[in-house]
Amino acid sequence: MVHKKAIAYSVSFAAFLGPFTQTVYVPILPELQDTLATSQLLINASISVFTFIIAFMQILYGPLTDTWGRKKVLLPGIALYVGASIGCFYADHIASLLFFRVFQAVGIATGSVVAVTVIGDLFRDEERLKAMGTFQTMVALGPVIGPVAGGFIADQLDYHYVFLALAVAGTLIGILNLALLRETKPAGPARRIDMAEYVRIARDRQGLTIGILGFVQFYIYYNFLVYLPVILDQGYTLSVAQKGLMFLPLSVALMLGSFLSSRVQKRLSTESLLVITALLCAVDVMAFLATSMHSLASLITTTCLFGFLLGLSLPAQTALLTRVFVTHRATAVGLYNFFRFMGMASGPFLGALLFDLGGLTLLFSIAALLFLLIAMLAHRNLMPVRRARA
Repeated sequence: MVHKKAIAYSVSFAAFLGPFTQTVYVPILPELQDTLATSQLLINASISVFTFIIAFMQILYGPLTDTWGRKKVLLPGIALYVGASIGCFYADHIASLLFFRVFQAVGIATGSVVAVTVIGDLFRDEERLKAMGTFQTMVALGPVIGPVAGGFIADQLDYHYVFLALAVAGTLIGILNLALLRETKPAGPARRIDMAEYVRIARDRQGLTIGILGFVQFYIYYNFLVYLPVILDQGYTLSVAQKGLMFLPLSVALMLGSFLSSRVQKRLSTESLLVITALLCAVDVMAFLATSMHSLASLITTTCLFGFLLGLSLPAQTALLTRVFVTHRATAVGLYNFFRFMGMASGPFLGALLFDLGGLTLLFSIAALLFLLIAMLAHRNLMPVRRARA
């Protein structure tokens, strides 16, 4: 019998591919633009379209996973992703690239929904928290590792091979899940697809609060990813390689937070952890804004703290969600992922508007305010439920 931890890693790898594919070819955007003879707007659209498609597909894949089963949704999705990645490899026009990017997103969007649902099916209590930590680490590291891997592949071979590498990675992950993943859908009569369940989950104060929290966190996380290089350019004299290394502390801190999340929740309730980390994030973002342009040590410290707090919070969110919505676990996860991916997609866009209006001060002041507001919302909507359950 396949060990549960092996299954958790195999589905988490599938979830990792989504955000990884989102940013893996960011370093080669100029080359793509020149080769395809297209505009900056259209080449950037190949990233935005991918993210929005993933977000909206969560709404469909949640009920499908609850109805058809986990494996029957994941494996065809990975197969579609592999085929579309090969299509991107051969794309010789921006229209064909956009076309295949859409189907890349449609395929790999299955990963996040199925991964969280399978982990919720297989694990209980502390084991579930640890497995969620593994999943959330994979998802959060994807957009950070993507540009590093893409730049290396393009430098060593050719930028086309970035897409071929995605096809190879998808094939290997597909084979891994074909071999390891068993159907974990709870036994019972088949349910029809009920899109109205999303309305019921959104009306639940716990479901809605966790969704909004996921949106806010990933909106601000992507602002960190986009504007950290801007701050380094404006305030410090660093090489390209040194700038790339500045993302390493954020990644390590995020992994550490995810690893420790289950241990922290032995002493602190899941609901309390979500409120406290949101409040601390508000303080940290303001400290980042006040010091990052003046001290490299402060920049690294506040960035690490943000990653650590994010790592603590993310596994708690999905663990609470899968605990509350047992019978419609995948649907609840689909709605949560929709909020989260919309945060990823809107972060760079809305961040650019705020940056144009008021620079880094307005951008990160709004970010701190959002964290403060979501902390208040979480305290109001999650803590009374915690007290009632206790």
